[in-house]
Amino acid sequence: MIYRLLYATWHLLSLLPFPVHYVLSDCIYLILYKIVGYRKKVVRRNLATSFPEKNADELRTMEQRFYHSLCDYFAEAVKAMTMSEEQMRRRMTFKGTELVDECVRSGQSCAVYLGHIFNWEWVTSLPLWVTPEAHCGQLYHVLENPTFDRLFLRLRQRWGAECIPVADILRKTVEYKRSGTPTVFGYIGDQVPHWNNIHHWCDFLHHDTPVMTGTERIARKNRQAVFFLDVRRLRRGYYEAEFRLITRTPEQYADFEITDIYHRMLEETIRRQPELWLWSHNRWKRTREEFNERFQEIAGKVITREGME
Repeated sequence: MIYRLLYATWHLLSLLPFPVHYVLSDCIYLILYKIVGYRKKVVRRNLATSFPEKNADELRTMEQRFYHSLCDYFAEAVKAMTMSEEQMRRRMTFKGTELVDECVRSGQSCAVYLGHIFNWEWVTSLPLWVTPEAHCGQLYHVLENPTFDRLFLRLRQRWGAECIPVADILRKTVEYKRSGTPTVFGYIGDQVPHWNNIHHWCDFLHHDTPVMTGTERIARKNRQAVFFLDVRRLRRGYYEAEFRLITRTPEQYADFEITDIYHRMLEETIRRQPELWLWSHNRWKRTREEFNERFQEIAGKVITREGME
């Protein structure tokens, strides 16, 4: 009953025209930023430490633009529930898909790095742009609330892309490889890894940053082509995503080299339009000093120091 009620509400709201959605977004901005101050301390700290060359006025402008973009993200996610294929193709365009199609038609699967760049919900419309021979999907973390998890699954799989829980990704890649099905899977790789999944650190936005390395390991093991999806906002409600090939032979790269390349490319995207990245995420809550105090990597596994013999 709760799911049906929320779905009906979401569906009805999504029927409103885009101008109304953006008016509502502006109203939410006033509440979220001006009144509630949602995660403002985190946002300000992240911006200040990532852009030490910016003065206070420049940082405040970036902050305000970010909150506007965040509110637009919510409005656009709601609108996506009932957008037509023509609307979505017009507002979320992809470039470089011929490179993806070339890989798929040769039988090679693709691993696509993304970041939390708005609006990543619309990126799930990729199946509208690539060859039907490709099985598209995206890695996702199961939401704690089962009702919202079901709603977002419906939204993100609307255009034919499969949502794959993190725990199932290895099994799924093996299944599709054995069946001879070329895949195009998206991985948002700028999240904070759990302590026991930290195997590498890189310089990212002036921070010593623990990074996720699973995408690189999967691509290397399965010899998948590796792309970075460079997303930019052309104007309000219009985005362009360009596939930038990193390599078709990941097995020839040193450990973590592809991961470092991804973070350099993502940083370029963020610096171009900083308001589009998710600054409210507490990205740098884990430090190398704390990791070295509490953990150690032995034979490729991270264990607590208390667990060592």
